[in-house]
Amino acid sequence: MSELWFYLLAGMTVASAAATVLSPNPVHSALSLVITLFFVAVHYIALGAHLVAALQIIVYAGAVMVLFLFVIMLLNLQPDPDESRLNPVSAIATGAALILTVAIGRLMFAFGSTAPVANLPENFGTTKALAGILFRDHIVAFELTSLLLLVAVVGAVVLAQRDKGETRG
Repeated sequence: MSELWFYLLAGMTVASAAATVLSPNPVHSALSLVITLFFVAVHYIALGAHLVAALQIIVYAGAVMVLFLFVIMLLNLQPDPDESRLNPVSAIATGAALILTVAIGRLMFAFGSTAPVANLPENFGTTKALAGILFRDHIVAFELTSLLLLVAVVGAVVLAQRDKGETRG
């Protein structure tokens, strides 16, 4: 990926992330987050990590965002009409973010050509490399996470059944 395409893609990623944070409508914010997650997946594709990009789209842009949208719909979140759009805290935060963005941009352009390039391993992002790290180096954490998810699912079923029984009786 050329440097121009990288900066263009990075700019679009940051813009969609900013739209996620700045949107007063929760549904628009969630949709902006989906766009941000897709842009991150494109970054993974540019690095050659196609499996990680597919997992990014399937897990985060798919399953997690569906969950977020269900929560937003169930809670019926609406923007607060009494809330002022321009309060002092948001103005200070916006100013600080702009100053930080300019400072990071100046540093990037100052050191752009001399910045070290990451030397990625030959099998970076492949299924074999990811499985090796996950099932060899982090097997205990992986299994504990699966056990925790199993306990959470069983607990949710038990609580749902208990609530059903109380409403009938």
